[in-house]
Amino acid sequence: MTVPDVTVVIAVYNTMPYLTACLDSLVRQTVGHARMEVVAVDDGSTDGCGELLDTYAARHPGLFQVVHQANSGGPAAPTNRGLALARGRYVLFLGADDWLGDEALARMVASADEWRSDVLIPKQVGVNGRLVPQGIFDATAASVGFEDSALAWALADTKLFRLDLIRRHNLARKEELKVYSDQPFTLAACLRARRISVLADYDHYFLVLREDRGNVTQRAGALDRVRGVAAVQWVAAELAAPGGQLDAIRARHFGWEVPQLLQEGLLALDAGLRDQVCDGVGELVRQFGAREVYHRLAVPDRVRLELAATGRYRELRELIAYEAEHGAPPEVSETGADGVRRRYAAYPVFRDGAVGLADELFLLGEEPVEERAEAPVDLEAGRETGPPPPTLVQQLWRGAVPAQVRRRLRSYPAWRRLAAAVAADGRNGGRR
Repeated sequence: MTVPDVTVVIAVYNTMPYLTACLDSLVRQTVGHARMEVVAVDDGSTDGCGELLDTYAARHPGLFQVVHQANSGGPAAPTNRGLALARGRYVLFLGADDWLGDEALARMVASADEWRSDVLIPKQVGVNGRLVPQGIFDATAASVGFEDSALAWALADTKLFRLDLIRRHNLARKEELKVYSDQPFTLAACLRARRISVLADYDHYFLVLREDRGNVTQRAGALDRVRGVAAVQWVAAELAAPGGQLDAIRARHFGWEVPQLLQEGLLALDAGLRDQVCDGVGELVRQFGAREVYHRLAVPDRVRLELAATGRYRELRELIAYEAEHGAPPEVSETGADGVRRRYAAYPVFRDGAVGLADELFLLGEEPVEERAEAPVDLEAGRETGPPPPTLVQQLWRGAVPAQVRRRLRSYPAWRRLAAAVAADGRNGGRR
C-alpha cells in the first residue's frame, strides 16, 4: 500500500454545522487525494457529526477513514486514536470546527521536504474573532527557535509534524487533561525536533470561534487550566535548555494563561473553588520558577502572581476589585540617591508593610537623571550662589569613571545601595 505524504487527524464532537466546511476544505486540497488521508474520530457526537462523516467517507472512498467511539470527555483520547492510525510521512491535526486553504497541504509538504523540517508551522488566521497570536508569522523561515522568535506563543498542535519524530519519542496527548492537552505534546515535539520551520506566505489554517463559544478551550474550568499549565511546565522543566529557551516558555504561560485565572472572573467563584484556584496558581509560581521571569511580565500580572504565591488571597481579591472599579492605578515616581528616577504602579498594596511586596514588582520603568548638584541659596540675596564643591570621594569617582559607566552601574540594586550610603556619608561629613 502506498504511504501518503500527509495524514490529517480530526477529533470530532458536536461541531455541527462547522464540520461541513472543515470536510469540504479537505476535499478541495490541491495536493491530491492520492497523496493524503483523513482520519476522523467521532467521539460520541449527538448532533449528526457521525452521520456526516460516514456520508463523506462513502462519497470519497479512500480519502476518509472514520472511527466511532463512546464519548471520552475531551479531545485528547480521539486525537490519540487518530494519531495511532496515521500512515502519512507527516501528520496535521485539524480542529473539527476549523478549515484549510485549498493549497495548504501541498505547500506545507513541499516546504517541509525542502527544509527537512520535523515541525512546520503554517500561517494561521482567526475567524469570527478567534484570537490567534501572529508574532511567529512575521516572515517565512526555514528554522526558528524559542529564543529568536515567538515560538513560545505558538504551542497549539495546529502544525505539520514529521510522523517519525512522534513515533520515535512516543509522543501523545495526556488524556487526563481536559484543556491544553495539545500544548505538552507540541512543546515536547518542538524541543526534540531537529528543525522547526514557519510558512507565512499563505493563509493555510483558519481557526473558527464558534458563535456559541463551544470551543473546548472556551468552556474549560479554572482548575482544568491550572492542571494544563502544570503539564506544559513539567515538559519545559524536563526538556528545555536552562536560560533563554526555558525562560521564553515560562514567560509565555506566566504572562498569559496563568494571569487570566486571576482576573475579575475569580471573584464570581464560590469561596472554596476560588481558594483552590489561588492555591494552584501559587504552587505553579513556586514550583516552576515564575519569579525568575517576573522582569518579563507586566506589572499587574506579576503583582497578582506574587500575592497568590505568598498566600495573600484577601489582598489579591481586593486588588482585582480595585482594578475592576478604577482601572489602572496611578503612577508615582521618585529619584533615588543613585540618581535614577523610578516610576511605580501605586496599587493599594504598594509599600504596605503588612503585605511586604518588593518595590521591584511595581516598577514600571526607570531612567537616569542628568547629574547636577543642587545649588545652595544665599538667603540674604535670595539667589543661587552656585553648586557646592564636590567631596574628595566624588571628585575621585567622577574623574576616574566615565559618566556612561556610572549610569550603567546604577541599574544594579547592590550598587544603588552602596551609592546611597556613600552619598549620605558625604553629606554628613563622614559622621554617622
